Amino acid sequence: MPESTTPVSVTHIIGGGLAGLAAALALTEAGRRVVIYEAGPACGGRARSYFDRELGCRIDNGNHLLLSGNRAAMRYLDIVGARDTLAGPAGPVFPFMDLRGGQRWTLRPNAGRLPWWVFSARRGVPGARLADYARLLRLRFAGAEDTVGGLLPRNALYERLIEPLAVSGLNTPADAGSARLFWAIIAETLARGGANCVPCWPRVGLSESFIDPAVAWLQARGGVLHTGHRIAALEQARGRVTGLAGPGGAVTVSDADSVVLAAPAAVSAGLLPALHVPDAHEAIVNLHFKLQVPAGEAGFWGLVGGNAEWVFAKTGIASVTISAANRLLDRPAEVLARAVWPEVCRATGIVAPMPQWRLIREKRATFSATPAQHKRRPQSTTGLPNLLLAGDWTDTGLPATIEGAIRSGFAAAQQVTASRPSA
Repeated sequence: MPESTTPVSVTHIIGGGLAGLAAALALTEAGRRVVIYEAGPACGGRARSYFDRELGCRIDNGNHLLLSGNRAAMRYLDIVGARDTLAGPAGPVFPFMDLRGGQRWTLRPNAGRLPWWVFSARRGVPGARLADYARLLRLRFAGAEDTVGGLLPRNALYERLIEPLAVSGLNTPADAGSARLFWAIIAETLARGGANCVPCWPRVGLSESFIDPAVAWLQARGGVLHTGHRIAALEQARGRVTGLAGPGGAVTVSDADSVVLAAPAAVSAGLLPALHVPDAHEAIVNLHFKLQVPAGEAGFWGLVGGNAEWVFAKTGIASVTISAANRLLDRPAEVLARAVWPEVCRATGIVAPMPQWRLIREKRATFSATPAQHKRRPQSTTGLPNLLLAGDWTDTGLPATIEGAIRSGFAAAQQVTASRPSA
């Protein structure tokens, strides 16, 4: 029998963040060839770890709390065999403290869908009434212009649970955050019961859980990764992408090939000038204090009424996350660290002078998850038959999260395989 002369198709993936890596994993699982072009020195994008020489330890560029209901993220970790690199409590446990009065409580949703935990004072939010929980259903029927703060009354449930979850999930002030996007988070986690709300995070670091295992898995199966390789332009002809202009010259995109553009929104818009993308952003501030603190029951605490929002007890460091942090971009780093450290001490129960610390500001951490910005998110298709989009800024149905980024990569891969069956 003569050898087949059918060309072997390649999917060229521009961007080695979580969206690009997820697309590469799914395509490789389907038996496709993938080539990743990452502009930076390493893959990972905003989900990466590095060794901080001043602190003398590895830290993440940002803290990310995952939930067991994040199905795409868990599938990603299962593909590369890294789910066991996550840490966290055995069940849905969320300790909180109100810094204004010192009151503590622990949210403990029951495992099943029927939320009988709302009837228990020991499992729910202090001061919240059954009617307050019932009003959360307003989110399910939110309109395109509705915001979290505009739809729900300010009461104990709002201040002690809804607002902290909305700010961290949307990375946008709750008064301005899209109610539809917030409901998308609730619908896939809390509304499905506590079994979908078990919190977890990388035991060592984001790179060790999400990036390094994925890169090794892809390379072991023939995937090609080019780092330090910025794609400067997409060459087009006959209504399709025909080439990628890179540092070593143009890369030809054959008729059998596909392209997944998984770069950040601004970069993608530069490559596709007609593309409309979110153009307002919110910052995230992370503070890492070099001190081992007791992990407590869950390994983290949610804080209300102060500067810090979440405190994580990690190996050798206490890490603090402050979301929707545009208001803090001009505050001096040491002033902010000295304001936050007493809050860490109160949350963890320690008494200690402020240790060495590192502050990281991500000025454009995510798009601002307002109704107006949500409308600017494009679909994964582009009008060019061999070009698809992926990224947490595309219309994933979720705000800009790890889950949304990975889901977008999987969706792009599925469309590639559906439109171009294997030879």
